[in-house]
Amino acid sequence: MPGIRERLAEDMKAAMRGKEELRLGTIRMIRSEILNKDKEHGKEAAEEDILKVLQGMVKKREEAAEQFAKGGRPDLAAKERDELAIVRSYLPAQLGDAELREAAQAAIAETGAATVKDMGKVMGVLSKRLAGRAAGARISQAVKALLGG
Repeated sequence: MPGIRERLAEDMKAAMRGKEELRLGTIRMIRSEILNKDKEHGKEAAEEDILKVLQGMVKKREEAAEQFAKGGRPDLAAKERDELAIVRSYLPAQLGDAELREAAQAAIAETGAATVKDMGKVMGVLSKRLAGRAAGARISQAVKALLGG
């Protein structure tokens, strides 16, 4: 299975050929963010880092769409949502609530966490394991609920 970089390169060519301006612009934006991450590290970012970049972009688009909708700009909110759908297409399938709960239970058992004070240990394990498949806030919520927070 090709990596995210390869998929982006292929999809960018296809968007150019198909004259899909929104898709092309969004892909270029994603590639730019990844390039910034590469420069930040001084080497090519790993897939895990790219997934974090994509998740950050998703969060920004969601927040921006919400703000535009509140501000009475449905046109800009719709554009953000369209970009959001394109960015999400490069993320792995998101975990359902039941799967997330199972993963959190396994990590709690693995780390021996007993209280909310041990949450950091569990989050460290789960954040790596579920990279790109669940947002940090969702993971945190699940762990907190299981630890009685």
